[in-house]
Amino acid sequence: QVHLVESGGGLVQAGGSLRLSCAGSGRTFSLHTVGWFRQTPGKEREFVAAIAWTGANTYYADSVKGRFTISRDNAKNTVFLQMNSLKPEDTAVHYCAAAFGVVADPTNPNPYGSWGQGTQVTVSS
Repeated sequence: QVHLVESGGGLVQAGGSLRLSCAGSGRTFSLHTVGWFRQTPGKEREFVAAIAWTGANTYYADSVKGRFTISRDNAKNTVFLQMNSLKPEDTAVHYCAAAFGVVADPTNPNPYGSWGQGTQVTVSS
């Protein structure tokens, strides 16, 4: 397992942008698939985006395609989520998660063994 710390959340108006960061510890972080999930009170955790350990493959929920971009800098043990054209429905606690190696279904939270503490994103209308 790796230790994950998210940052970059905050309050933004609709149409604005935020960039979330997920900093991972350990020498094996670069070998982990990393995903972003989000959750609002009373709802299940929802998949947002994921990136393979190589960075070659990326995955997005339909609700964020064309607006969000996931990327990684393995030299800095960091994964980024660039969020543009934010909408009030993007308001949630956003979590990053890591799973070692290849993940058959990166949209499923179950394979991810390491989770960060979450960062709040609030989009006002």
